[in-house]
Amino acid sequence: MTELKAVVNDPAKFDALETEIRNLDKDIARAEKVAELERVAEAEPDASQQRELRTYSVAKAITESLAGKLSGVEREQHDELAKGRETRGVMIPTSMLLETRDQTVGTPSAGGYTVATNLGGLIDRLRPKLAVQGMGATVLSGLSGFLDLPRLTSGPTAYWVAEDGNTTESASTFDKVSMAPKTVSGEMQLSRRLMLQNAVALESVLRADLGFVLAQALDKAAIAGTGASNQPEGILTAITEDATAETAIGDIAADLIAALEIDDVDGTGAFLTNATVMKAVRKIKETGTGRVIPASEIFHGKPVTVSNQVPAVATENPIIYGAWSNLVIGYWSGVDILLNPYHADVASKGGVKLHAFLDADVAIRHDEAFAWKAV
Repeated sequence: MTELKAVVNDPAKFDALETEIRNLDKDIARAEKVAELERVAEAEPDASQQRELRTYSVAKAITESLAGKLSGVEREQHDELAKGRETRGVMIPTSMLLETRDQTVGTPSAGGYTVATNLGGLIDRLRPKLAVQGMGATVLSGLSGFLDLPRLTSGPTAYWVAEDGNTTESASTFDKVSMAPKTVSGEMQLSRRLMLQNAVALESVLRADLGFVLAQALDKAAIAGTGASNQPEGILTAITEDATAETAIGDIAADLIAALEIDDVDGTGAFLTNATVMKAVRKIKETGTGRVIPASEIFHGKPVTVSNQVPAVATENPIIYGAWSNLVIGYWSGVDILLNPYHADVASKGGVKLHAFLDADVAIRHDEAFAWKAV
């Protein structure tokens, strides 16, 4: 009580205390906002919205946008995604799309015009596996403006005191992790005949292919983005390579796990590496017996994801271990598609160029939540 009276009677101390309380209130408010965004992101999708999206047609959205008359669920989704932001074309939900390539209808060979053609399922191309989102990265969608994630860097200190003794004052300290939209873009070309002849195949191509290069680029940036040239900073750039002197993969894996445990990192941990490392892992044999050691033993029972999205570092290949919920992926838009029938490549042919844009960013809550070593 005496200390409280001293503060109240000292205007400078009172003002300092009031300022500290206001700053803490702001930090708490930001933390609550982020928690709410995460809660919404992790919540089960609304059943009625899922039913709506099952009737969504990417081909219809693009065709009607080209004609300037969006309708139905495609119009509703565009209006919802375009709220509060400037769009250059039609906005398509990211869940509807996952790259870009020229699509044309070939000319049949001799005799082909006399035979009816039935279309089966689209034979897709081989793709690298997208990794980080499936490993449990925290996804924040529907963002606007810049986003600061407040971070508690240190807490108060406990002191042992004598009976009736005074304790020592200490305080929490904060900093922040900032996110801002960065734009990744790709384009594809559609011929006039493809749009006229085969709406079913067009729908499959657009859903499976158009947005994939955007998702692929974001996934790779989360792993190894340089933080320069307008791209996010990924794990392999933001986190310094672990200093372990071990050379055996099993021993390296043990040291990476320990690095997180030593820093009191909570959460489920998992490994991410590429096919080159796994090729070596599958050849590791027990000395003497020659028994092939299972990968689960080498990685000490932790889950392992293999993706060629993990690039080589110099001439070596990384093994990354992390508590992946500490990787935050933020989306500021759906996939914004600009339709351009006037491009020189297509104007005289009646086709259309599709330019796709995605605004997103990547951040790491705690650097201590990730450790990696190239082998």
